[in-house]
Amino acid sequence: MIDFHCHLDLFPDYDAVAERVGREQIYVLAVTTTPMAWRGTTAAFGKVPRIRVALGLHPELVAERHHEVDSLVQLIPEARYVGEIGIDGSPAHRSSLSLQRTILDRILEACASYGGRILSMHSRRAASDVLDALAKHPAAGVAVLHWFSGTRRELDRAIELGCWFSVGPAMLAGAKGRALVGAMPRERVLTETDGPFAKLGDRPLFPWDVAASESTLAEIWGVTLADAGATILSNFRHLISFLPRNRRT
Repeated sequence: MIDFHCHLDLFPDYDAVAERVGREQIYVLAVTTTPMAWRGTTAAFGKVPRIRVALGLHPELVAERHHEVDSLVQLIPEARYVGEIGIDGSPAHRSSLSLQRTILDRILEACASYGGRILSMHSRRAASDVLDALAKHPAAGVAVLHWFSGTRRELDRAIELGCWFSVGPAMLAGAKGRALVGAMPRERVLTETDGPFAKLGDRPLFPWDVAASESTLAEIWGVTLADAGATILSNFRHLISFLPRNRRT
């Protein structure tokens, strides 16, 4: 199983979660919200088999912590993955949209200057802004749009730009999410949880809950559960082939 977008460091019992991840051989991309969090999370999990840590600056924090972009840029040479980054256009963060665009441009430009990275990207109510940024910086790397919730036209543009997508149980619970996933190229789809923020009922999602995503994807694609799992694994192997040679996991 593959959880390509999880805030592993934000689980209250993250050591226990990491232990089960290792026991069940789940691949986890632990995205972070600040450069400082990347340092701590890398120290905690950077050598754990199948856990990789992404260097991030969450768009919801940009208004207060935009100055930390300098630290992020300095750390990019050490990072295999960059995320969570992006733009959030929801009402609570709309006032910082201009600043968010500037920060994302800076990050993508830096990623391009180091040969590109695999990017885990947030685009809630800002899909067009994120796609504009990616179009402006085509050498920034391969963008994996996490929990994509844009319009069908925005999805078509994302596909044309070469974007990938990570989808989880929370996204697949709704008709719109399932319809969007049904229109995504299945060779560019990965599973995620966005735990512990995303929930299944009243409890946070854990990395092993990606099993629910595989089951729903099998239904959407009209294939067996085993075939859906094999597709996700094949997609993941293909994605990491884009990492620079000295940065391949």
